[in-house]
Amino acid sequence: MLKPGDKAPDFKAETDGGETIRLKDYRGKKVVLYFYPKDNTPGCTTEACEFRDNSKELDARNAVVLGVSPDSVKSHDKFKAKFELPFPLVSDPEHEIAEAYGVWQEKSMYGRKYMGIVRSTFLIDEKGVVQEVWEKVRVKGHVAAVVEKT
Repeated sequence: MLKPGDKAPDFKAETDGGETIRLKDYRGKKVVLYFYPKDNTPGCTTEACEFRDNSKELDARNAVVLGVSPDSVKSHDKFKAKFELPFPLVSDPEHEIAEAYGVWQEKSMYGRKYMGIVRSTFLIDEKGVVQEVWEKVRVKGHVAAVVEKT
């Protein structure tokens, strides 16, 4: 897992709408890079909608939000439209970005072990350096904490 002071790994990936972005495209702005397990699930929907509801405040702080999950571009398109999300959703089906950030980890549910996304958020500064890390995020109150640090 990355920690504050680490250089944020650059990536090139496809987003909803089929656009290709790179992290370095956002130099000069703060980036709230949040990883979530799956589109259209209760916790992930709540988190995305809280980022949506705070997007004006984040914009005012020169910050952009990027959501990352293993879901397909098509899934992201539907999720973004359904909840009117104003920020890009990055498709990471091979978990390359998640692995680079250390959030693709072994998880356990009902005694079964599997690999998956550990819900995490990284605040990256204008120069591409990690400033804050929230690991194993609990959705309730999380976005408010991110906004406060931005």
